[in-house]
Amino acid sequence: MTSHDATAGILQRPYLLATAGACALVFLAAFESMAVTTIMPLVSRDLDGAGLYALAFAGPLATGVIGMVAAGNWADRRGPAAPLYASVALFAAGLLIAGTAVSMPMLVAGRLVQGLGGGAMTVALYVVIARVYPARLHARVFAAFSASWVIPSMIGPFAAGVVAELSSWHWVFLGVVGLVVPALAMILPAMRGVRSAPDARKTGSPDAGSPDAGFPEVASGEAKPGRAVVPWAFGRMGWAALAALAVLGLNLSGQVPGVGWVIAAVALVTAMLAVRPLVPRGTLGARRGLPSVILMRGVASAAFFGTEVYVPYLLTERYSFAPAFAGLALTGSAIAWAAASAVQGRMGSRLGNALAVKIGSALVLGSVVIVLVTTVFSWSAAVAIAGWLFAGAGMGLMYPRLSVMTLALSKPEDQGFNSSAMSISDSLGGALSLAVTGLVFSALTTTEGSFAGVFVLTSAIAVVGLIIAPRVASRRPLGAERAGDAEAHSAAEADDVRA
Repeated sequence: MTSHDATAGILQRPYLLATAGACALVFLAAFESMAVTTIMPLVSRDLDGAGLYALAFAGPLATGVIGMVAAGNWADRRGPAAPLYASVALFAAGLLIAGTAVSMPMLVAGRLVQGLGGGAMTVALYVVIARVYPARLHARVFAAFSASWVIPSMIGPFAAGVVAELSSWHWVFLGVVGLVVPALAMILPAMRGVRSAPDARKTGSPDAGSPDAGFPEVASGEAKPGRAVVPWAFGRMGWAALAALAVLGLNLSGQVPGVGWVIAAVALVTAMLAVRPLVPRGTLGARRGLPSVILMRGVASAAFFGTEVYVPYLLTERYSFAPAFAGLALTGSAIAWAAASAVQGRMGSRLGNALAVKIGSALVLGSVVIVLVTTVFSWSAAVAIAGWLFAGAGMGLMYPRLSVMTLALSKPEDQGFNSSAMSISDSLGGALSLAVTGLVFSALTTTEGSFAGVFVLTSAIAVVGLIIAPRVASRRPLGAERAGDAEAHSAAEADDVRA
């Protein structure tokens, strides 16, 4: 590696193409997720598929969990290249099936395949970051990922509506397929030689957090003497399938009259039991260090997204906002998320990871409480809209740093497992929160009570996040708790985390 490489940024050689390609893939996945929300009512009417409307959203989330586990295990065995290529292929195939659908069952099938590929792609990209980029750049890469998610939230729904109106909803799916291939092509040069994880303790190879990680001379992909091969985790894949089914059942339980709450309770317990083997030991108990980092990701997702989906609904129902104006609250939050993510990326080691998580969790809690109080006391809608900006800022601070900490506390051979655990926590946290808030909203008899009930629940979740936040920092002497100090967080914390 040259001295220039040692000081290069994510938009400089040798990382420029990899950064552009990875961000493009994240952008396309995010755009598709946001756009489908806009066009699905039209799709349902066109394909006479009202009965499968909910499944079109819940299905990709469920299969995404399976994809996350499979990709994480595959990446631990052979490195991130093969799972990345396979996940992109599945994602594109799902888009093609959905885009050419002539019936609602066919569209749902495409969405299931799309979700499987999208979930796997997320995990594969995280491991790519660990192998290709030095630890000092991780915070900036994840900040770029956050921006790649936020921008589609601002333009995706509007763009999808324009495409569907001027052409056909089919092109919302098909138009993305042609952009996936060039995005993947930009990553290919960086993937040469990035196959298997070097084991620094047994081979003398640099750790994945070092500046040399991910280069051909380090990660050759050849089996090294004395290095254990990570086995296929068929058991974890089975648990992932069970967790996915439980999430799906929880989402659909509200449609079953009379026994819906019983089904919801069983599904929730099943999801908790099934997720235990998929995350580091001690995650559900908020053990200090990596387990709390993983749990914090899910709790933050549950508090934020459980509230956000009801903010425009509140503005529409209680304050008679037009849908376009109601969406401005989400646009403002998205901008705040991107801005805070960029700020924390530039601050780097000047802002400790644990401190960023504490500040972020406090901002999310404060924002949810502002929305709750606005609802209860019928304050001006401007209060809720302004308050929700701080929730976006809190997530922008937390999400990149939780990603950095996950990699920093992972041994090279555990990066796939822990990355998939983080994504699973994120996905299941949001999914379970949305399912339960949906049940609460439907169960209460008045509109005011329904909104208040939802925001009380998400406030309670945010309080849990504030309690967990200090536990992301380990008490062990792992060195500086800073963005980019991955070497200081290595094997001491990771030896006992796998379930």
